[in-house]
Amino acid sequence: MKFYKLCKFIVAAWMLFGFVMSIVFSAQAQAAKPQVQAGDVVRIILPGEASLDKNFEVGRNGRLILPEVGPIMVSGFTEAQMQEKIKRELSKAYRDLAGLKVLLEERRIRISVLGFVGQPGEVVLAQGSGVQMAIQAAGGLRSGAQLDRMQLRRDSLDETQVFNYKRYLDSGDLSVLPELESLDVLFVPASPKIGNVAVDFDPKALNDKGDAAEDRTAVKVFGEVYNPGSFSFKESASLVDMLMRAGGVTRYASVEQIRVIINGEPQLFNLKRYLDTGDSKLLPSLSAGTTIFVPKQEEEIKAGANTVYVMGEVFKPGAYEGNKSAGFLDVLANSGGPTRFAETRQIRVIRSNGSVERFDLQSFTEGRIAQLPEISAGDAIFIPEKTDLNEKSWTKVSPNRAVKVMGEVNRPGRFEWANEMNLMDLLAHAGGPKPNADMAKITVLFSDANGNTRSVNFDLNAYLNGEISNNSMPRIVAGTTIMVPQLPDDPSDNKSQWVRQRSEDSIYVFGQVVAPGRYRFDPSMHFLDILAAADGPAEQADISNVRISHRNGKHSRVSKLDLGLYFETGDESLLPQVVPGDSIYIPEKDRNWLSEKKERTVRVLGSVNKPGRYRFNDDMTLLDLLAEAGGVDNDGFPEKITVVNLSCCKDQARTFNLLEFSKTGDFGMLPVIRAGDTVYIPSREESGWHKARQGMEDVFRIVTISALLGFL
Repeated sequence: MKFYKLCKFIVAAWMLFGFVMSIVFSAQAQAAKPQVQAGDVVRIILPGEASLDKNFEVGRNGRLILPEVGPIMVSGFTEAQMQEKIKRELSKAYRDLAGLKVLLEERRIRISVLGFVGQPGEVVLAQGSGVQMAIQAAGGLRSGAQLDRMQLRRDSLDETQVFNYKRYLDSGDLSVLPELESLDVLFVPASPKIGNVAVDFDPKALNDKGDAAEDRTAVKVFGEVYNPGSFSFKESASLVDMLMRAGGVTRYASVEQIRVIINGEPQLFNLKRYLDTGDSKLLPSLSAGTTIFVPKQEEEIKAGANTVYVMGEVFKPGAYEGNKSAGFLDVLANSGGPTRFAETRQIRVIRSNGSVERFDLQSFTEGRIAQLPEISAGDAIFIPEKTDLNEKSWTKVSPNRAVKVMGEVNRPGRFEWANEMNLMDLLAHAGGPKPNADMAKITVLFSDANGNTRSVNFDLNAYLNGEISNNSMPRIVAGTTIMVPQLPDDPSDNKSQWVRQRSEDSIYVFGQVVAPGRYRFDPSMHFLDILAAADGPAEQADISNVRISHRNGKHSRVSKLDLGLYFETGDESLLPQVVPGDSIYIPEKDRNWLSEKKERTVRVLGSVNKPGRYRFNDDMTLLDLLAEAGGVDNDGFPEKITVVNLSCCKDQARTFNLLEFSKTGDFGMLPVIRAGDTVYIPSREESGWHKARQGMEDVFRIVTISALLGFL
């Protein structure tokens, strides 16, 4: 009986153990299955639903955003649990979910990379990616990042984990790097050596400033060295080693006066003596915190019995040791020669006795002079600066060798003059005339020693056109003034500019032109040039009666021009010759009839629509005249048109039957008409038939009245 109870207890215990173990194994198997986390890609398959049949990414908050149902929390779920929950949520909006499948398509982690990286922010990496891949995805490290103090922050950790990324780069040991999980924060700090201001810098230049990690123990080297900075102290390093780490001394270093401060005690070190003797006892013993300063070599004043001085615009001014065989060009060549700013025409040689000799180096190089100045010990050569390369100043050129250029040139001012130059050289040196310069009226003003002045006009246009030779060009000397006047502005725009233009140089244009006014005229121009300058005739211009008043002679005279005839024939002989001082008048077409002479018009009177005086020429006929007068009106009597000829045959009148002409078309019936004639068209009341009918009507009235009286 006892044995039976014992067996029963053992079986019950075994069954309980099996049940517990099944629960444990089930929990382990459940834990071994992958769980969904932020950044994972979930694939949903639901045939017939295009909005669901695609990939979805798990957001930072662990949720999936699905259409129709909205966000669903899936973080920490297994694939089966996630499918069950999604199916349960989708059943609220969809009926047929038989074909629904939810798969964990891709395992990814979402990492925030902050700090001194190229593109700080959140990156999504494949599962198992390390720190290096996260930094690379964030744009890589920026210059100046501190590699040995990187930080990893995770919500599940109580404190920030600091690791040495530089050790991994040196050894490749992955054990020094932490493993990344989704939602981790990786922070890359900046090195304290880059300062507190965020600026772009060259890491190589930063390294050239020294490699010291701590200022307290660093050896500071500055002054006339190529790479001054703070360098880490080493027990075996000597002062020469520290100078070499700083790039060595420059050519301006005073190597005999190097200052060294060791433990607060200053001392001098003569590097030249050490290099000459090789005595290591001369090297001071360095310690941590030593300061080394290499001063600049002080300039020494050179003087001696054979010294020649070169000053001014040369590449290497200074004092040079000369000898008896050294000449002017030898000394000038040793100083590097004149610079491009040097005024080589005005070189001055200052003798030791105080006298000054001028020398023109440019004339010597061109072969115009052959003698070089003699150079002796103690002499000084001064090469001045050109006057036109800096701010203009009259003090740089004396008046007895200056020429003044004023007016419409690009660079007016005072210029140094040389006798081999001419007016064209001077104008070119002043930048040439401006577009609005009056090149036909350039004035050259000469003055003599007594203060008297005379002016000469020069026509640059005629010179450029080859009409005058070089002999006609005025000869320029020092002290001359050249004035280039300005062309007047458009008189229709600014009439106040007329005061700049002389009357003797002007032509006046009046009447029916687009822009009447005063115009600058050149003798080489002709009538059409000045008419085109006034923008041509206006719409109401009577171009057949142009008047030109010639005022250049002793007595003024007036000429007439039929400009319309010129345009019809092209006969150049019709155009008058105009010169400055003349005036041109173009009258208006519809002007007052009193201004028209009777000898140039034909009078049309009687029964016409527009009786009046009309201008007439030999090309017109009676038909043209009647058409211009509007034709015969309704009361007119065209069978008895009267033409009174006063131009050729005085007091002669002829009649013309317009109706008969219209039936035959015989132009031989048309009477001859000349300017000054009169045409009269009578009314029907003046015809014989009308008078006879009027008489019959009067007789009939009398008979009728008499009959009525007899009856009564």
